[in-house]
Amino acid sequence: MKDIELNRQDLTYLEWSKIRNSSGTAGSFLKATEENGTDKLYYKLSDYDSIKGVLGHECVNEIIVDRLLTVLGVEHLKYKLINSLILVDGKTIDTFLCVSENFKERGEEKLALDAYFEIEKLDNETPLEFCIRNGWEQYIYKMFVIDFLILNRDRHGANIEVLRNPKRKTIRLAPLFDHGLSLLCRCRTPEEVEKFDVLEDKRVQCYVGGNSTRENLELIPRDKMPNLNNLKETDKDVLLEGLTGIVSAELLEKIWDMIWKRWCIYEDFCNKK
Repeated sequence: MKDIELNRQDLTYLEWSKIRNSSGTAGSFLKATEENGTDKLYYKLSDYDSIKGVLGHECVNEIIVDRLLTVLGVEHLKYKLINSLILVDGKTIDTFLCVSENFKERGEEKLALDAYFEIEKLDNETPLEFCIRNGWEQYIYKMFVIDFLILNRDRHGANIEVLRNPKRKTIRLAPLFDHGLSLLCRCRTPEEVEKFDVLEDKRVQCYVGGNSTRENLELIPRDKMPNLNNLKETDKDVLLEGLTGIVSAELLEKIWDMIWKRWCIYEDFCNKK
């Protein structure tokens, strides 16, 4: 698998910074960077606790969503899952983490969408209206669909980035990224996996929309539904390949159940007159 490295890599030289979990739950998300010639690599760790170690499987979620977006034909940031040795708080940890490359092109500067909105918005303009005025409506509508399929809980204003090139006077939104807090991200025991309702409309954070991924679908005009590739039941193998043993088979089955059932609801939504 090109997006999974099973041979353990010694990454104990990386220096990790702690980013508090924005959803308010216990734990932290650790990030690190590494210069790679003229480029930079960005490493992410699943939910980490200084006492219990790595608790979550958010990095696996990133890979599954990466594959899903590839199947659906949606531009996105590519991730790779790596079996690694890392050093955190003086302790050596054997875990899987994910890495991505820099999505900025030469000469581009990045700014969180919420910060850019505050600078450039019109009076009484909403973030969604702002994005439509800037020509980003199809990007946002695709984002609404994806976030419904995976129940993304964390599409805050910094998880959508504006990329500007002052010399060329160009501006665009960065490819979709950061999908760790989605799917069954808070299920860490077999009991939690079994009890999880894959269709429950849990409260989410979405800077451009509202707090419901289902209601955000309703914000898409009927004549502007995104043009996505069809998801098929046979895509299950594509999405889950190579992940058994990294997380439980039960978790993977429930994740697919979630994606597929939500896709069927989305298809019904598209066909509704």
